[in-house]
Amino acid sequence: MALPPDFTLLQVIPELETGGAEQTTIDVAQAVVRAGGTALVATRGGRMTARLEADGARLTQMPVQTKNPLVMLGNAARLVALIRQEKVSIVHARSRAPAFSALWAAKATGTPFVATYHGVYKAQTALKRWYNAVMTRGDLVIANSDYTRDHVLAQHQVDPGRMVTIPRGVDLDRFDPSFVTPNRVDALREAWGLPHDGRTRIVLAGRLTRIKGHLTVVEAASRLVQAGRRDFQILFAGDDQGRTGYAAEVQGAIDAAGLADVVKIVGHCDDMPAAYLLADFAILPTIVPESFGRAAVEPQAMGRTVIAANHGGVTETVLDGKTGWLTAVGDADAWAEAIARAIDVGPRRRQEMGELGRRRARQLYSVGAMCAATLAAYERVLEARA
Repeated sequence: MALPPDFTLLQVIPELETGGAEQTTIDVAQAVVRAGGTALVATRGGRMTARLEADGARLTQMPVQTKNPLVMLGNAARLVALIRQEKVSIVHARSRAPAFSALWAAKATGTPFVATYHGVYKAQTALKRWYNAVMTRGDLVIANSDYTRDHVLAQHQVDPGRMVTIPRGVDLDRFDPSFVTPNRVDALREAWGLPHDGRTRIVLAGRLTRIKGHLTVVEAASRLVQAGRRDFQILFAGDDQGRTGYAAEVQGAIDAAGLADVVKIVGHCDDMPAAYLLADFAILPTIVPESFGRAAVEPQAMGRTVIAANHGGVTETVLDGKTGWLTAVGDADAWAEAIARAIDVGPRRRQEMGELGRRRARQLYSVGAMCAATLAAYERVLEARA
């Protein structure tokens, strides 16, 4: 898509460690650079910075992750200077705390402001609803799923004409089973210390945080073992991001249930495509609704079936009984039954379901489609301002 001459995008996000919003930031920055524009990202930084800069984008480091009002004011001043210096065309906020600074800076400079609602934020008080609503105060609100869009419309008085749904994209070149060599899978198996023992392997990809539902899965695994099953192994692939207390709680639950060889925390994984091929299927047992749930789409792109908690955006990305299964939220008995069913249908049926999921993911959830829709949204905002 052709961008206006001298187009400069400034995205603002707390950090670039790991996660769906962070990956989307990098994807869109790369798309802007490829289209001939300039892509800037204001952030605290993080392990994904090198990937951002390798794509030709530029990082401006500032403490935008803070919720300290005085520091937020300082960030607004820094962003004003950056917008004027770089002649920024659009400011795009991807999280609430930095959105305040970004919105103030955009208003001060007369720059169009766009925000992406990446999550379904809780609002039990009027103050919290006001805080969340900062994401709706710009020229355009992007929702990453229809589930998110419906939530925003229900929570905030937003003109539906100022909203657009753009599902997150998956890098279909990276998540392509034909591009993953056997030695990558073998290297991961060796790094994780997994024997060739014929067990069905299951992967839960995601940060080690309570909302991802690890404890539900530990309890479900315990139920299966108590019923006499030890024909499976579950792998928790994700970073604790400093949540050492929760990681210790999960490990403690594993040890207390005698599941050390059945459920294994393998930590951060840089090669998730290989991880999905190493596994026979994936699970996403979140206890809080995912607004989109990239961890349900990526394994499908790799031809793997998925069991997901039956709420949130995954109800749009996982077709129950066709590309995977939807299961009761936080119900260990239901999860034990679902895992047993997915094991017992056998490799051939899982392969058939996985192939349907792969075709659907390639059709609906490509990074290219997501980036094209985002650039079209920018063009729409600029035309409306003009």
